[in-house]
Amino acid sequence: MRPFGPQFSRSINTSTLSQARAVPATSYNFNPASLTFSQRDPTATNSKMASTDAGELKIENTNIKTAPGVDLSESQKTLVGSVLDLFAGRPSLAKLQLWKDDGEFIDPITISRGRKQFEAQWYGLQTAFSEIERLHHEVTNAGNPIEMDLKTRYVVKGINKEQTIQSKVLIHTEGNKISKVEDKWDGKLPDSSITNAFRRLNAVTVPNLVGVPKNAEEDAKKGN
Repeated sequence: MRPFGPQFSRSINTSTLSQARAVPATSYNFNPASLTFSQRDPTATNSKMASTDAGELKIENTNIKTAPGVDLSESQKTLVGSVLDLFAGRPSLAKLQLWKDDGEFIDPITISRGRKQFEAQWYGLQTAFSEIERLHHEVTNAGNPIEMDLKTRYVVKGINKEQTIQSKVLIHTEGNKISKVEDKWDGKLPDSSITNAFRRLNAVTVPNLVGVPKNAEEDAKKGN
C-alpha cells in the first residue's frame, strides 16, 4: 500500500517554508490544498479581540431629538446616543470604545484626560448618585463639535439631595471617535452638596476609587 497518494507528493517551496519558520506559527495561515502560507492580519485579529472583551455595543438612547433643520448622520446618532447613556449613568466598555484613548471630559469642576481618567469618571456617576434622570435633550448643531442642550436631575446617594442641572454639551469628534466632551453648566454651580459630589468625581481620585470593569463579563455584573 502506498503511504501517500500522488496529490500529496509535492514539496513545500523552500523559501516559503523558511519565511514561515522566521515568525511564530500563529502569525500565519496554512493552506493545505496549495501547501502555502499566508500572513495573518494582526490588526484585524486584535480588533476582533478588543471588541469581544468590551462586549456588544448597545445604545439605550436611540430616540435622538434634534432642533428644526438639524440632521445627524448615522454615525453621529450613535455617538450622541452613547453620550446620553453616559450622562444617564449607563456606561459600558463598548460605549467607551467609541472614545479615543487620549480623549477628554471637561466640566466646571473637573478635567479628565486619557482613558483611565474618563472611564472612571463615567462609571463614578453610578457611585455618587442614587438617581439620574434626563429631563430634556435637544441637538442644536450637527457640526464638529456636535452641540446639545441637556437638562438632568441628580439625587446624591446617601443624603437624597436633589438638583437639576441645565448644560450645553459639546461632542468633539475625530473620524468616528469622540475626542472630547465638554459639559458647560448654565453659569451657576449647584449647591454645596451637589458640588461636593461632583468634586469627588475628579480626575485624580476617581481612578483609584472607582472600579472600571476589565471585560464584558464584569461589565454585565454591574448591570451595564
